[in-house]
Amino acid sequence: MRVLLVEDEEDLVEALRFGLVRAGYAVDVALDVATGTEKLYAAAYDLMILDLNLPDGDGMEFCRSIRAGEVAGETGADLRVLMLTARDRLADRVQGLDQGADDYLVKPFAFPELLARVRALLRRDSGGGTAVLTVGALRLDTSRQEAFRGDRTLRLTPKEFAVLRYLMSRPGEVVSSEELLEHVWDENADPFTNTVRVTVGTLRRKLGDDDPPLIETLVRRGYRLREVPA
Repeated sequence: MRVLLVEDEEDLVEALRFGLVRAGYAVDVALDVATGTEKLYAAAYDLMILDLNLPDGDGMEFCRSIRAGEVAGETGADLRVLMLTARDRLADRVQGLDQGADDYLVKPFAFPELLARVRALLRRDSGGGTAVLTVGALRLDTSRQEAFRGDRTLRLTPKEFAVLRYLMSRPGEVVSSEELLEHVWDENADPFTNTVRVTVGTLRRKLGDDDPPLIETLVRRGYRLREVPA
């Protein structure tokens, strides 16, 4: 899943980016409202972590403009927004949620709690009720970063884990290479490389030699995760 971090405290930015990437998320950073706006028009994000005190504007107003369709158009309606701020008054929390935030976390915070809130917000898109995704014999624990096929532990790289998580959140659906690149890789990924094909290929081998494989390739359309019974 792809996250946009809008925050101007550079030390905090680096710490958050390191932790989120380690947890398997693709992360892009904006240090102000203007850059955040540009990035929202350039890519489709699954979640935005938004500070409120930004050098060129207020995060509350930025969130409101996204929800109103004034920024990023219709894509802003589905964007999950987690406000991350030092404003700890009840009135601020209420205003943030009323302006369109899905969650509100006050600084200072514990990083494991932020990760749990990110997972909870992203589960809304997949319809999942817990941190564990299950599709047939496949089981993915997003909190512990563990993957299993039946009783067998899958030794996946962070990127393979992220691709599998995205496919498991859309079982039976055709997912294009462009969609995977958009949601699993960050803005530094080269769209003209075969990185998606290579990653899916290694993931498919680690899942097992099924015929047909668990991850089907549909020529010129993309990939589909088959729901094979446990």
